[in-house]
Amino acid sequence: MKSSGSFGISVGRSFSSEPAVEEKSSAEVIVIDIFSRLSGEDDIRKELESSDVVISHDLALKVLRKLESNPDVAKRFFQWIKEASPEELSSKNYNMMLRILGGNGLVNEFWGLVDVMKKKGHGLSANVRDKVGEKFQKDGLESDLVRLRKLFASDCLDSSAENVCDRVCKIVMKEEWGDDVEKRVRDLNVEFKSDLVKMIVESLDVVPRKALLFFRWIDESGLFKNDEKTYNAMARVLGKEKFLDRFQNIVEEMRSVGYEVEIETYVRVSTRFCQTKLIKEAVDLFEIAMAGSSSNKPTPQCFCLLLKKIVTAKILDMDLFSRALKAYTRNGNAMTDSLLKSVLKSLRSVDRVELSTELLKEMKKGGYVPSSDMQSMIASSLSRKGKKDEADEFVDFMEASGNNLDDKAMASLVEGYCDSGDLDEALVCFEKMVGYAAAFYADYAFEKLVLAYCNKNQVRDAYKLLSAQVQKNQLKPRHSTYKILVTNLLTKKIARDGGFEEALSLLPIMKDHGFPPFIDPFMSYFSTTGKSTEALGFLKAMTSKNFPSMSVVLRVFETMMKSARHSEAQDLLSLCPNYIRNNPDVLELFNTMKPNESTVEKPLAASA
Repeated sequence: MKSSGSFGISVGRSFSSEPAVEEKSSAEVIVIDIFSRLSGEDDIRKELESSDVVISHDLALKVLRKLESNPDVAKRFFQWIKEASPEELSSKNYNMMLRILGGNGLVNEFWGLVDVMKKKGHGLSANVRDKVGEKFQKDGLESDLVRLRKLFASDCLDSSAENVCDRVCKIVMKEEWGDDVEKRVRDLNVEFKSDLVKMIVESLDVVPRKALLFFRWIDESGLFKNDEKTYNAMARVLGKEKFLDRFQNIVEEMRSVGYEVEIETYVRVSTRFCQTKLIKEAVDLFEIAMAGSSSNKPTPQCFCLLLKKIVTAKILDMDLFSRALKAYTRNGNAMTDSLLKSVLKSLRSVDRVELSTELLKEMKKGGYVPSSDMQSMIASSLSRKGKKDEADEFVDFMEASGNNLDDKAMASLVEGYCDSGDLDEALVCFEKMVGYAAAFYADYAFEKLVLAYCNKNQVRDAYKLLSAQVQKNQLKPRHSTYKILVTNLLTKKIARDGGFEEALSLLPIMKDHGFPPFIDPFMSYFSTTGKSTEALGFLKAMTSKNFPSMSVVLRVFETMMKSARHSEAQDLLSLCPNYIRNNPDVLELFNTMKPNESTVEKPLAASA
């Protein structure tokens, strides 16, 4: 089908686009690991996408070569390619798989694949014949050995495409191109068909100049008229930095006669461009490929990979980012959260999180609106890095878009600023958050704020903040928030400076909010420094009546005496009302826990 649009590749590069992060593992190692661990098609696809790996013809061949001694994984990989990307399997891939099956004694599967391969017009290579023949001979499989030899002899007699390809390539590569080379190729008396010419061009990949000479000559000689397959094969051979001008010419030429850039061509050449820092050229090619028919358009995975290469380049070119977005969304494709998440992850990897809003602005032009989760992710990334101006710009952008930052994202802003140590900005964001009509995450954000104040030794400021928010905004903190604040107010130094009274005042507020009192920190305080008068105040604060349950009273006394604070316990007892002082359980506790008769006073019974 005829493609629309014009080719925009520039021969001269106007900027450097060196990737800022290099791959730690080779693509084939990553692929082998994935197929060794996983078997489900969806799981494999997701893992490949998250690893930025696109299976090409060359990569498939490299993987199979490394799996020669691991037939189970090789079979799983080969089958997956057959179903997901059959166009990536050439005669070389089939022969490599035959070598694996035959070399590992999987005879039935070997012959089954031979039948499939023959139907596709591929022949058996001499390399496979020799390798598998040795295995058959070693295992005493005489009938299979005879069958193998007959198969190879038949291929040779039938002038299989592989055999002819080898002969043509030897002629072309042996000498400089000229009349003699042309004559020798003609003298082969071969009928040149599309698949054969494609195979020859691809086999001459190591000498692109000679591949191009053959490609031109075969068409001009009248032996064959180049078609979409052969044009794409030629484009794949020339799609390298050294041959950019010729690659441009071939693509322009093929499109002018109605041929498209095939998906295999796009994947292979785009990958090569990105690896050799030709990011602009990769975007040029993407625009061309997206103008083709649906079967040849780059996949969402290809698009995501290109965006990630753009944002991690040495210089982030927003024009290239915008061009790629427009090419992708022009035909109705939609941006997704998963795509943005992947791109933002790459942006963070090169410490460019401050550019998140710039990317969003471009994506908005394509109709994308970030979900609540994506808003939270961006808000958290900016505030954690202390990027206040950029975070404000993000909030303003969302408001200007008619989609105010939701309270979950606002909570992420608060948490991020707390983590970065900017409590003033965290408080500003929190105040703005509780001003919303429905702030469902306010209690979560407030707990992060209280914890941050406590970690900065500003516990009493946290108390004032809680009191103000409860009174002014009717905030209902979480039970865990109260626990954090009470625990920190009762640390030794803070408790002496008024922290005890403040912790005590939180008990009735907790009760009003439906939470049980949190008394463990009080027990710890009374076991070390708490005075009898403070303990009495605690007991009174535990209930709306004069005193709480007897179990709490006994626990306070027991805590003091276990810590050898018998004198304070006696003082507290003397301050208690008669029904406490005369309680049998209390008297029994004092009698059983006295450490030394001579040093501990007996409890004073209340006067009648």
